[in-house]
Amino acid sequence: MRDPRLKIFANNLIRYSVNLQPGEHILIEMIGVKDQELTKCLIEEVYAAGGHPFIELRDPAVTRSLMLGGTKEQYHTLRDLELARMKRMQAYLAIRSGDNITETSDVPEEKMKLYVQEYQRPVVEQRVNHTKWCVMRYPNASMAQLSNTSTEAFEDFYFQVCNLDYSKMAIAMESLVSLMNRTDKVRLVAQGTDLSFSIKDIPAIPCAGTHNIPDGEVFTAPVKNSVNGVITYNAPTIYTGTSFENVMLRFENGKIVEATSNNTKRLNEILDTDEGARYIGEFAIGVNPYIKQPMKDILFDEKIDGSIHFTPGNAYEDADNTNRSSVHWDMVLIQRPEFGGGEIYFDDVLIRKDGRFVIPELEQLNPENLV
Repeated sequence: MRDPRLKIFANNLIRYSVNLQPGEHILIEMIGVKDQELTKCLIEEVYAAGGHPFIELRDPAVTRSLMLGGTKEQYHTLRDLELARMKRMQAYLAIRSGDNITETSDVPEEKMKLYVQEYQRPVVEQRVNHTKWCVMRYPNASMAQLSNTSTEAFEDFYFQVCNLDYSKMAIAMESLVSLMNRTDKVRLVAQGTDLSFSIKDIPAIPCAGTHNIPDGEVFTAPVKNSVNGVITYNAPTIYTGTSFENVMLRFENGKIVEATSNNTKRLNEILDTDEGARYIGEFAIGVNPYIKQPMKDILFDEKIDGSIHFTPGNAYEDADNTNRSSVHWDMVLIQRPEFGGGEIYFDDVLIRKDGRFVIPELEQLNPENLV
């Protein structure tokens, strides 16, 4: 029996998130998703909107096997094939699941870098910059375990978060976008954190259900060489299948000059991937009222109520500080009291304290006003 929430979810994705128009092509990638009812719902909604669905089914364990033996020549062929397909698409959806979030943790670094740089990055850049796209996770027992809940409780949480009224959130974000676009200096303060940087003349971009589900962030980027001070992230983070905790980064004139964590050696290997990996490509403020705890899934964690993320690596073209890297690593600092508290200052004015906005023009983004 089909879960009735799936139709609402699929309708929101097709009609709101990617705003599919008659005659448009959409590529839908189902990655590790075992329940195909959502796939069928999406196909039905695409046809109802007058669009043309193209479906790709992938499995993370199969991708790992491909990575372990892949060659540059092979990836160039695969890149050319998938680029040609992506260039025919006006929209893109990726729904990702899987039983093991660390499936690729034992792929050697040189193999991972080859896969990302020679194949994945060009295709992602085409998709990000030239299609209407949205990516999301899909609930399973593994995600419920990471969230310390039962599978049924996590499914209820998932649909509550994902079927939020994102059009209401979009309106509430307008004041924050306007304020960020007028701001020069930002200062972040928290336990183990005192960081300053400029966001002058770099656009602020609202994210309210059009690129990620769940969603709830406004992002920009720091002026590349403006970052100074230290930040200590209090949410665990996973990158290329490896888990990190207590990441501390120290900056001088934009560059990460010191980095420590529970796995300092691997952390620095990633930050040495290329020159841009030691500079920041994104600064964002998270506001989703239903997401309260980290669960090692960045599509959820970067939207946590009362959080920020500060991202080593590549900048997005729509909030561009010119930094380029094959790395884009969202790391999260939560500033609510139960995580140690913290403040955000814009041009020396306190705008958020302990996770709550404290100036009248931003109060509509506090959680009770978004549900």
